[in-house]
Amino acid sequence: MHQPIQPYQPPRSASSVPSGCPAADTVGGEYHALLARHDAMRLRQRILGQGRAPAPDLTPAAYDGAADQRLITQYLDLVTPFGDLIARLYDEMFARWPYLRSLFPVSMEFQRAHLARAFWYLIENLHRPAEVAAYFRQLGHDHRKLGVRPVHYEAFETALCAALRSTAGPRWAEAVEQAWVRMLRFAVASMVEGADAALAEPPCWQGTVTAHERRRPDLAVLRVRPHEPYPYRAGQYAAVASPLMPQAWRHYSLASAPGPDGEVALHVRRTGPGGVSEALVTGTRVGDTLQLGPAHGTMTLQDEDRSRDLLMVAGGTGWAPIKALLEEWEGRRRGTAGLPQRPAGRVHLFVGARSRAELYDAAALARLATRHDRLRVVRVLDEDVAPGSGDPLSEYGPLAEAVARDRKWSQHLAFVSGPPTMVGATVARLTATGMPADRIRHDPVPDVLTPPADRCPAHTADGAVAGAAR
Repeated sequence: MHQPIQPYQPPRSASSVPSGCPAADTVGGEYHALLARHDAMRLRQRILGQGRAPAPDLTPAAYDGAADQRLITQYLDLVTPFGDLIARLYDEMFARWPYLRSLFPVSMEFQRAHLARAFWYLIENLHRPAEVAAYFRQLGHDHRKLGVRPVHYEAFETALCAALRSTAGPRWAEAVEQAWVRMLRFAVASMVEGADAALAEPPCWQGTVTAHERRRPDLAVLRVRPHEPYPYRAGQYAAVASPLMPQAWRHYSLASAPGPDGEVALHVRRTGPGGVSEALVTGTRVGDTLQLGPAHGTMTLQDEDRSRDLLMVAGGTGWAPIKALLEEWEGRRRGTAGLPQRPAGRVHLFVGARSRAELYDAAALARLATRHDRLRVVRVLDEDVAPGSGDPLSEYGPLAEAVARDRKWSQHLAFVSGPPTMVGATVARLTATGMPADRIRHDPVPDVLTPPADRCPAHTADGAVAGAAR
């Protein structure tokens, strides 16, 4: 039988672990950090082949992910849906290492869903190890803000093996368990590599809320001033945490281009009770402190884009990154003081909402429309209106259809942001009209993609389309 790695046992005098950012804010935190670093070195030696773990499994060129994928998929019915497996995994881990519970939010619902998505991603993409390695390097970079250390992955592996056996029952095979372990260690090695590559930057940034404006009962616009320089680009997004929801992070688009004051703007819609969005919309005040994770995303303007005609499509709070991109476009048109004006193409902007009341930033839209003769703004509303009674400046119906029927966009560069279904429909309509896929920019947001319980990797299309409504 498989012999799991012996679990790490913290000394009785170590009362807690570092809880993320700042790194050592608990009693005994520095002492525990030293112990964790020692165990991290021990684990990495095993991962790199100096202990029991075989080194060839851990490089994309050598790892036979397709073989493990076939084996795992063959027995996948024994452990799916993943709900029971994940529940047993966390029960096992917290029973063996109670101190690890402090690294997770009070409610584990989102965490369980996140882990299920990670399992599905691994299993579906294991035949593309280079892609998987890049994905998990980024994930390891991001997990630094949670206070996750390499030694914690060892505990996770032990708990996973126990959960697999108890969930699968008597049909479980040693060879299948070893395939899961190889898959996990391959992902962990990439996560450790990603975390190590980011040692020169903070795991997260503290920031003070300088403005909090309720635009609707369920929506707020915040401005946050980071306590140290926060690097990001217009169009990107970042994980945000509130002290009202410890260790719970959610992704939100950054709604402003980088400026001299260093502040960032967030547009947050409350998606349900008791979550991060409710804490930010209803529980946050000016003067409160928030945490920002590193900025990510490829929906950005490049230097070579500055003279191109642009198509921008925003639905709901997907307006946030589009607004930041427009601020950058506007700055490029003005140029730097004392220098000639930079060339800029035309922008066609479509902003969608269910009704006029949900156009929460209508004043900013109006200012943009009147300030720039090279910017065309079209508001698209879902609400039904009687013939002749609508706003002549607005269109009605699905946003994707309004964009597609307006004109041909094949020569434009498109930026699409909003709810996943809207983004998917818009991208499909644009490509159907002849726009090349590489001229359509949007960012996937895995937080809002929950796979169905009966999803099978063998019948799932590669990739997923999502928007920036976070």
